[in-house]
Amino acid sequence: MLAWLLIAGINGVAQKALAQEYIKTETTQEIGVKGDNIMPLSPSLSPEEPMNQVTSVSQLKDVQPNDWAFQALQSLVERYGCIAGYPDSNYRGNRALTRYEFAAGVNACLDRVNELIATATSDLVTHEDLAILQKLQSEFAPELATLRGRVDNLEAKTAEIEANQFSTTTKLSGLLIVGIQGRTNNRGDVNPRDGQKDTDDRGTNIDVISLAQLYLTSQITPSSYLFTGLLDGNGTSGPRFTNSVSRNDVLLGYEFPTDNLIVSDLNFHWLVTDKLAVMVGTEGVSMPAAFRGPNRVESAATGPLSYFAQRNPILNMGYGHGGIAIDWQFAKRASLQAIYTSYQPGNPGKGSGLFDGTTTTGVQLLLTPTDTLDLSLYYVNNYASDGCLLTFVGDECLTTVNTTTGKSAPLQTNAVGATLTWQISPHISAGAWGGYTKSYIPGQSGSVETTNYMVFLNFPDLFAKGNLAGIYVGQPPKITSSDLPVGNNVPDFINTGLGRAGGQPGTTTQIEAFYRFQLTDNISITPGIIHLIQPGNTPDSDSVTIGILRSTFSF
Repeated sequence: MLAWLLIAGINGVAQKALAQEYIKTETTQEIGVKGDNIMPLSPSLSPEEPMNQVTSVSQLKDVQPNDWAFQALQSLVERYGCIAGYPDSNYRGNRALTRYEFAAGVNACLDRVNELIATATSDLVTHEDLAILQKLQSEFAPELATLRGRVDNLEAKTAEIEANQFSTTTKLSGLLIVGIQGRTNNRGDVNPRDGQKDTDDRGTNIDVISLAQLYLTSQITPSSYLFTGLLDGNGTSGPRFTNSVSRNDVLLGYEFPTDNLIVSDLNFHWLVTDKLAVMVGTEGVSMPAAFRGPNRVESAATGPLSYFAQRNPILNMGYGHGGIAIDWQFAKRASLQAIYTSYQPGNPGKGSGLFDGTTTTGVQLLLTPTDTLDLSLYYVNNYASDGCLLTFVGDECLTTVNTTTGKSAPLQTNAVGATLTWQISPHISAGAWGGYTKSYIPGQSGSVETTNYMVFLNFPDLFAKGNLAGIYVGQPPKITSSDLPVGNNVPDFINTGLGRAGGQPGTTTQIEAFYRFQLTDNISITPGIIHLIQPGNTPDSDSVTIGILRSTFSF
């Protein structure tokens, strides 16, 4: 009934005071009240003509039986006498309500209700009824107190359950990427790099690459979950030069051909404290998964197109599968990530396993000095049992294959790098990274060194909210010097077959531009182009241009 008083009764009773109070709009406006908040006076109503109390709802000409509040008005008028109408017999129920009217109406109706209770009319509770209720309350006071205690305990337990409720659930998510790409036709001066183009790259065919991924996130406890990923990929961005030099001249971010459906992720995440998290598993424990990326648009599905443009290749080193990683937020704007991972943790054979095969240890310090600046510094130590760093970009296999054994010498690698991004404005961000590796054959003299860099610009929400444009220019990993024992140095082995000391004769430069159209929250289309100068770090090879149209669906 009180709710009806607030909605229906106020408009009538409150008019008595308000009609006399707001006589001149000029006076009200002078004290800061807008004119459109002032109740307009009826032409037939003057301040000296107060509204009259009605005794039947039928006296209000503008109130009809089919009005939604008719019964409420009828009860307030005929039972409580709590409604006043205008002298022209209108109620004006659709008029706006001010806070003053609210207060006046509630007060008037409550006064009327108190008056009715005091007089104990036949419609309401009598004094005798109240006396009986008071007697019953006294007699059953102990039982009521016990019941109140039980209710209080029940409410406390319910609140505790609601605060700590938990049920094991598994959420399904996934994505599908389909890319159409084609390469220009070019020729390469590869072997022996004598200035004469001797290798064809018939790359004019148009092909399709697809990548499908499904993810299952299973909550184990409120602070832990199991992450499982399934992946199936088809197609490549080849053909490329028929040699090992440029086998990774361009690898697309979603290019991952598999023979069948594979398990790409199987790892357990545990939030030990509010500032420390641990990840352990047999699949998907790698630096890209464990290290926070300072490039905020990093994504093979919605970010840059190439694998090289995703992140510093040093952070792909070792292509870890199983291991352990931690993430420690030791300060408000600083965190530390560390990882130990193995390429073949489930293979017990010699040169494999969790500790004997290709293994990687890495650490990253991520700093955010301001809301718009991200800086990451990282160090990686890798042991490659076959001399290949498994970055799949540029020069990644740094020792030659022995023609007698069919194997290449192992390498121990130390790598350092840094990535910086700056959010210049909400619609422009700039960034750069650089990396350096130095590797040696365990127990032998000499080393091989590589460098890489990238500079980039991102344009979030360009032309429309949710869209993204990007320009990336960089040098994939390149052997700058190699003085391993004779017969092991890759650049000279390609030229002469002798494998003497020396670095690459040219420098590959990759230029990439793309624009993502975000059609819906779940669908995007990204056209782009990638241009390679001196592919394979070979100075007299033709440039390569690749056109790409990527479409992504996620859920």
